[in-house]
Amino acid sequence: MNSATDSASFWESHYATLPPQWGTRPNAVLAELVPVLAPDPGRALDLGCGHGGDALWLAARGWDVTAADVSATALERVAEGAGAAGAADRVHPVRHDLARTFPDGSFDLVSASYFHTPVEIPRDEVLRRAARAVAPGGLLLVVEHASVAPWSWQAGEDVRFPAPDEVLASLRLDAGWHTERCHAPRRTATGPEGRTATVTDNVIAVRRTAHGGRRSAVGRSGGQEVRRSGLG
Repeated sequence: MNSATDSASFWESHYATLPPQWGTRPNAVLAELVPVLAPDPGRALDLGCGHGGDALWLAARGWDVTAADVSATALERVAEGAGAAGAADRVHPVRHDLARTFPDGSFDLVSASYFHTPVEIPRDEVLRRAARAVAPGGLLLVVEHASVAPWSWQAGEDVRFPAPDEVLASLRLDAGWHTERCHAPRRTATGPEGRTATVTDNVIAVRRTAHGGRRSAVGRSGGQEVRRSGLG
């Protein structure tokens, strides 16, 4: 699979099989690092937001969040969750196939949590595009699988995961960046049916330190913003 239609179809099917409450808790790494590395709320971009656990957590702490995903079902659930939490004015669900379109503007925090897919996409280029969206002084946080959970679609396969320094190198960052974190911690993960397992993550947090670049400004063209009433 390599087309936008394939990507949307896969993720629509995926989220249709999950209960709405699945994925509404924040990524533990994000919840741990953002208060330390990005304590002052600003504009955030959540790539592959799913059901919005990270986006809603950030909004509750004062961030204005653009939540991007290719799945209309996932984005509807993000919008519903934001409305229920009284955060509809701070969470902006937008539909993007990130291999083809990308949210406009610059952001004080860009987060890509477990941005994996069995659909063929130029993942490294998407993450490099994410880095270009970080405002001066802002943070790019990439958290990804470095091992296979028993419930993963890759379970049973011979999968090689890159080391954290390989992921960092793939971003092709220039001298205007500072590495805050680049390591592979272990954690206990919980699967869709409540099953737990010890897994390893790659965690890369880098800060843009160079002056210049685009000023943080509202801009979400190029995708479809989602309201509680539907796509629009």
